[in-house]
Amino acid sequence: MAIYDTMDGTGRPDDPGAERPTFLRLLATLALGGCAILAISILIADFAVPNHDWVADTISDLGAGKREWIVDIGIYSFSAALIACAVGSAHSHLGGKAWSLGIFGLILAGLIVFLVGARNEYGDADKDGAVIHGQLVWALGVLFAVVPWAMSYGAGTESNAAKWACRVVTILWIPAAPAFMLIVPDAWDGLYERGLGLLIFAFVGAMAYVLLSRARGVERMRNG
Repeated sequence: MAIYDTMDGTGRPDDPGAERPTFLRLLATLALGGCAILAISILIADFAVPNHDWVADTISDLGAGKREWIVDIGIYSFSAALIACAVGSAHSHLGGKAWSLGIFGLILAGLIVFLVGARNEYGDADKDGAVIHGQLVWALGVLFAVVPWAMSYGAGTESNAAKWACRVVTILWIPAAPAFMLIVPDAWDGLYERGLGLLIFAFVGAMAYVLLSRARGVERMRNG
């Protein structure tokens, strides 16, 4: 497709010239940074929160009490990471209804993760207000069973590896996520939940790679 440059260098909105490589790279960096901040905040809280057992106690347990702010920073950062993936995917729409569905799913997931951090009615037996943590977790479980697969089709236009990373995440997530809520013993909740978190990190990493690949592709088209 030809690139039609305007005086400000943005191009027409209906061709790749309208896509901003720097913007895509920034969003990919935000996505990866959000994952890194959440991982670091969990690691710090594992040591900073008294009497915490990272094998048995969940991340939600770290997000309650006097030092809840440590993990809350990570949760809010991860929420921003999901929104960054959504914005980047909308900026460079790689086609199809599935990709659009994935964008809306990422937005919703980002908002739900934010609510998980904002609503503290979990982990400390606090009963003030509505206790919706369980419902939010189930909603995330459903979203991450759908969104990675939906995004895999568009991701495949940039990277076959990213496509299959998204699909493998879905294949593993569908049986593993319900097991966390229904089968896994409480003594292993924390370790199991962290394993599920790694699956989502893998998905976000794949999406960040797609955005970076798209940024390079747009630059090649402009220079070609």
